[in-house]
Amino acid sequence: MGARKKISAEERKEASKTLYFAKLNGVPTSPRKMRLVADLIRGMEVNKALSVLKFSSKEASGRLEKLLKSAIANWETKTEQKADNANLYVSGISVDSATMLKRLRTAPQGRGYRVRKRSNHVTLFVDSKNTVDSKTTVEPTSTVEPKNTNDNKI
Repeated sequence: MGARKKISAEERKEASKTLYFAKLNGVPTSPRKMRLVADLIRGMEVNKALSVLKFSSKEASGRLEKLLKSAIANWETKTEQKADNANLYVSGISVDSATMLKRLRTAPQGRGYRVRKRSNHVTLFVDSKNTVDSKTTVEPTSTVEPKNTNDNKI
């Protein structure tokens, strides 16, 4: 491995230590149906998102609920803290299309229609909200007044 490639690989590895995510690959559901459920929980607090997914009637919600629990467990493992104490939220979720299975369906007059069975990949990120204390607010050290360039006195 070249020196530049090794350095960039180490930088990526260090950056991934601060990311808490879970991936679900090759889900046999169409990406459009999965995005409907993913949009429900995007930006939500984790416990609220779990309850929304639990009581949703969509088929994809069961898979996303399991994925969210996995992402929470990954966060707990990396930070060595409990998720109950933290203020976790779904910081990002993306649904990408995966491979398509192409099948034939019989059609009239000896023809065949193509049926595309779609699948998708889901990546879910969780993060903790940092609460800003009132003591840490930064106050300006000096104020600069603008110069008055209007010398015309009437």
